[in-house]
Amino acid sequence: MNRERATAAGLAALAIVVGVLTVWTSLAGATPTRSAGTLKGAGSTFVQPLVTAWIQNYHASSIQYSGIGSGGGIAAIASRSVDFGASDAPLSKDQFAACHGCVQIPWAFSATSIPYHISGVGQGLKLTGKVLAEIYLGHVHYWDNPAVKKINPGRKLPHERVVPIFRSDSSGTSYNFTDYLSHVSKAWKSRVGKGTQPNFPSGVGAAKSSGVAAKLNTTKGGIAYVDIAYSKKNNFTYAKIQNRAHRFVAPTLASIRAAADSLRKLQSKDNSITVVNPNPRQPKAYPISTFTYVIVPKKSGHAAELKKFINWAVTKGQSFGPKLLFVPLPKLVQRAARKTTARLHT
Repeated sequence: MNRERATAAGLAALAIVVGVLTVWTSLAGATPTRSAGTLKGAGSTFVQPLVTAWIQNYHASSIQYSGIGSGGGIAAIASRSVDFGASDAPLSKDQFAACHGCVQIPWAFSATSIPYHISGVGQGLKLTGKVLAEIYLGHVHYWDNPAVKKINPGRKLPHERVVPIFRSDSSGTSYNFTDYLSHVSKAWKSRVGKGTQPNFPSGVGAAKSSGVAAKLNTTKGGIAYVDIAYSKKNNFTYAKIQNRAHRFVAPTLASIRAAADSLRKLQSKDNSITVVNPNPRQPKAYPISTFTYVIVPKKSGHAAELKKFINWAVTKGQSFGPKLLFVPLPKLVQRAARKTTARLHT
């Protein structure tokens, strides 16, 4: 009898569990799905620290973001595997066509730093754009090269081999860097040009900003390009770059803001903007600065949530930028961003 009662009790308990699971499954569905208020994005590692801060402080929707590089973000939004992509390079005509009805919206502004790992050399090595181009063209082999010594009088430079490090994946940071080199070096412009995944003539490659940072950490004589937030995070020493006013400037909030202030008008209807090597009327401007973009379809089932999030990011969200060395968007860019965002619909 005791055994029969135990068996009956066990079956009753099992029935209750099965019933609960059946009700839960009918409510949740056979497979998990994203709620209507969840947004999924991917792309730029450059802007990832700021997007992370936005996610932590924006409460109207749940947001997921993967830093997979600008090229990956563009591909992801073109295939609609995410709700928004992020890129530090403006879309090309072919990319616009492949994205089938996408718009690009500038939503942040910062700078690409030039960190280095040179034995015995501290912060603030001076470099001109032409010397930097010669380094990445493979024409400067040692750090005590006369061209480097000439612009760094009194600084002891070792006879250490120069190792240029570049992004091996499709990267908006590469676009910003090569856009700058194309502005300051005819040799670079004719031989390599600008792009998200250019054919670097020399050096070693690494994927994503984190990969470049890791490579630089372990490479004596190395020089690289990463956004200033990554240089700060990794305690890198980084160069002062000569601007068009012939001043050697480090990437700081003040110098990045001066670069943003050099913009007097928008350069295209599709929001493509470049401010590298700005006019000398901004003598404090850091010359390798860039806008970064969110890329979204004009028509989306998440249009309402996207509009709220992007409008928040380009207004109140800008207040989270300075701690990460992103400066607030210039007013004319902010207006253009909100005007473009208003075009999103379901």
